[in-house]
Amino acid sequence: MPKQVVNVASDDYLSAIYRLNHDEGESVIAVRLADRLGVTPPSVAGMLKRLQRDSLVSINRRKMIELTPEGLRRAEEMVRRHRLAECLLTTVLNVPWWRAYEEAHLLEHGISDVTEPHLIETLGNPDRSPFGYPIPGLANAGDLSMTTLADVPEGETVAIERVFEEDEQLLQFFDAEGIRPGQVAKLESSEPYRGTVTIAIEDHEIVMGTQVASRVWVRDGKAASAPA
Repeated sequence: MPKQVVNVASDDYLSAIYRLNHDEGESVIAVRLADRLGVTPPSVAGMLKRLQRDSLVSINRRKMIELTPEGLRRAEEMVRRHRLAECLLTTVLNVPWWRAYEEAHLLEHGISDVTEPHLIETLGNPDRSPFGYPIPGLANAGDLSMTTLADVPEGETVAIERVFEEDEQLLQFFDAEGIRPGQVAKLESSEPYRGTVTIAIEDHEIVMGTQVASRVWVRDGKAASAPA
């Protein structure tokens, strides 16, 4: 049986740890990992023991979970293949943008060492996913903004860098409102006591909750003036 199929469960955990820590700047603990993967704490505990046994993760005295060098290599491999699958789905197969994350999750484990370089070439060497995330090994994965729309002062103009991709209903909202990587947005108002943020994209005002706004990462005004 191909290795990619055998390691589905462990690869999903490694990818989730990578996304939480690298893409979102979160410290990874077991409860947070269970919530992200939609599994029970006992299931997480069992898998973490397996990953520690295989020298893929380490857990410090504060119960923080970190990828080992080999764990990071494996995580980057799977995240890269997932994001290449997203590019394939949206640019070649014309799958709706908001469906790409879930569909790519079904494909990522079927991309082999043989297929991957041909896929990269066919796609024209992409360095970002359709949701704005750098593709590990093909882009500078270290240069990520951790500023979200919820952090932006009123009146400031920003460029949308990336959006949270793991919630299909949220992606449908982003799609309907034109909230996509590369778009320029102006923070019209922030009302913390109401829990809302209002932005303008191309003279179209969009009101969202601060929790939703925290799922849109942005760059400052200089980035906003750069080509998407």
